[in-house]
Amino acid sequence: THYMRGGKRGVSPPLVNNGNMQIPHPVPLNLFDPFNLSKNASPEKKAKGLIAEINNGRLAQIGIMAFLAEAKVPGSVPLLAGCVKPYDGDSMAPFLSNFDMFNL
Repeated sequence: THYMRGGKRGVSPPLVNNGNMQIPHPVPLNLFDPFNLSKNASPEKKAKGLIAEINNGRLAQIGIMAFLAEAKVPGSVPLLAGCVKPYDGDSMAPFLSNFDMFNL
């Protein structure tokens, strides 16, 4: 259940051995912990892992934006100066409502 409909944030339904699924999943692994590595972990360790995962996601978003900024405005990110080719197009084009990847 989606968290906006009363579900719990960050919890995805299991894809293996789930009686609610109408069509079996083609990959017999769950999205979270596919190899059951954290099955016996303490709640404190799971909470620490969740914080680490959130921080990794945030850092990845900052990194992507740094590459986009450097490509659009050369020299805007001193660490990436000269490493990224300048880009003249619209870097936000995939998010436009009239985006057509194949120009049909």
